[in-house]
Amino acid sequence: MTTAPGKASKKEKPKRQTPEERQEALRYNHIMYGPTAGEFRPAPKKVDYGAPYLAHPKFQSLMAAFKKGAGFEFSVTDKGKSHIISTDEAQIRFNGKVVYYSHSHNRYESDLLLDRSVALQFQAIDSFVHLAIAVLRSLPELGTPQLSFRFGEFWYGAEKMETGIAAQGPNLRIGSYRVHEAKEKSRS
Repeated sequence: MTTAPGKASKKEKPKRQTPEERQEALRYNHIMYGPTAGEFRPAPKKVDYGAPYLAHPKFQSLMAAFKKGAGFEFSVTDKGKSHIISTDEAQIRFNGKVVYYSHSHNRYESDLLLDRSVALQFQAIDSFVHLAIAVLRSLPELGTPQLSFRFGEFWYGAEKMETGIAAQGPNLRIGSYRVHEAKEKSRS
């Protein structure tokens, strides 16, 4: 081995880990030992269900038509598929299936009912989940909505929605809401 006089021999640098090798090493460590104390799992994103619909003028028109007993229809695109949301008289439909419907008490109040079997059928579609919760949030007379969406399933209160179908049937009474204001005549 001959080296030029006056030059020091190069020191060999330690081999650096490539990003792919680092990811593979981390994956192996997580499998074998779990996450370290300094590593935190990312917090799941909190989704504000119903918010995309509440401020939208088409949804507001839908709810106004529902309260008046009129018809209205619009379409929503979700993951490349188009879904039709409509109302006629006392029903709110999603792709032609009745989701919410009302039963009137008197000329001032109606009961809002939810068809649980249809809700379970469409619970995998994001636009439906937002619609189901937005309808409840748009009717303040109902109070705080007990319908929620957790772990990819609808929950009503503390129980899964599908458990209530066997015991109580597919119709779920949500509560009473005020329909359009009827003009009162003054007595003369």
